[in-house]
Amino acid sequence: MKDIFNYQDPIKFVKAVYYNFRPIPLPKPFKDGTGGMGKNAPEQGCLELYDSEGACAHLSVGRSFVKNILPLILNGETKSYSQWRDSLYWRMRNSGFQSGQAVEVGQLDLMMLDILAQRAGKPLHRFLGAEKDWAAAYKGGGSLLLEDEELVEDMTRYVEEGYKTVKFKVGSDDGTNMERDIRRLEKVRKAVGPDIGVAVDANQRWEVEEAFQFAKLAEPYNLAWFEEPIHSHDMNGIKRLKEMGVSMPIAFGESMRIYYAYETYVEKGVDHLQPSIGRMTRIDDILKIRDLAREKGVTFSSGGRIYLNAIFGCLYNENEKIEYHEPISKPVGAYTLFQPEERDGRFYCQPDLPGNPQRMNIEKLERDGLLESKQIFMADK
Repeated sequence: MKDIFNYQDPIKFVKAVYYNFRPIPLPKPFKDGTGGMGKNAPEQGCLELYDSEGACAHLSVGRSFVKNILPLILNGETKSYSQWRDSLYWRMRNSGFQSGQAVEVGQLDLMMLDILAQRAGKPLHRFLGAEKDWAAAYKGGGSLLLEDEELVEDMTRYVEEGYKTVKFKVGSDDGTNMERDIRRLEKVRKAVGPDIGVAVDANQRWEVEEAFQFAKLAEPYNLAWFEEPIHSHDMNGIKRLKEMGVSMPIAFGESMRIYYAYETYVEKGVDHLQPSIGRMTRIDDILKIRDLAREKGVTFSSGGRIYLNAIFGCLYNENEKIEYHEPISKPVGAYTLFQPEERDGRFYCQPDLPGNPQRMNIEKLERDGLLESKQIFMADK
């Protein structure tokens, strides 16, 4: 399959600045069916990456990016976008295309697209071909640590904010307490009414037989989808679930990093494909997966930090939504500049700021004691 992004623009990286964070605390600890996020957001730091023409890309990346990628690109060489991406992609092949190293190549991919959009003087979504400045969204949250009443309050608030689909976690007590999960599902469905989509996410908690049991118990509540009921790589388990007669749509994808896995998902019976922005090894795979979903007649949505997700969501249609995971994204958003506008179940991107305008607010992080260190790296002459 040909690449969608095949830019030949030359890029020479001249400088990088890495801001190392202390853990960013969540207002409330969060838990899903297989452990979840705990007490802190996953962000470790952010990188400013400069090219020789004065553009500066900015992205939240882990410390391993500094170790693995910077020595390979701050070497004084000039290559096209495609040459940088392809050479690093295949360099990482023996680590596996699900590996963190391969995902870091995808993160560099995002930063190079940011640089090219800045050079063109266009917002990144318009540079990539979007004809609108908004993305349709659904809202997720629903920690297993919430009491029933707190869960219902959150889900009804999401609906009042204009979202037509909401999602929460299942897999209570290490997956052993389906009675609690179904009780909560019943309460949420009653509270939001029959016309709102209600989805649940098991985060790969169960084996096939257990997932089937939950699906049968959940049938009366008309689920929009049942997300990751079993191990995300158990392709034949997914096929078995469909053959056993699971009636609601099954969703997978946030744990996969390459396009080809989604072809297999569709073949095994997955009804809803869910790649995650910032976790892919090649960023145009996002659009390939979108197009695969359209071709095969399955549902498509994407996850990830909200601004990047909204940028790509501008390339989707009304029925192809982005996820806004409030319990994790909102606390991180408090430390960013240029958040997209959230309104009536949509996110609106800046129509006139070149590139990806989102930046971590370094001054605020420093004021709050969350900036641990700053490192500057210069390219070889």
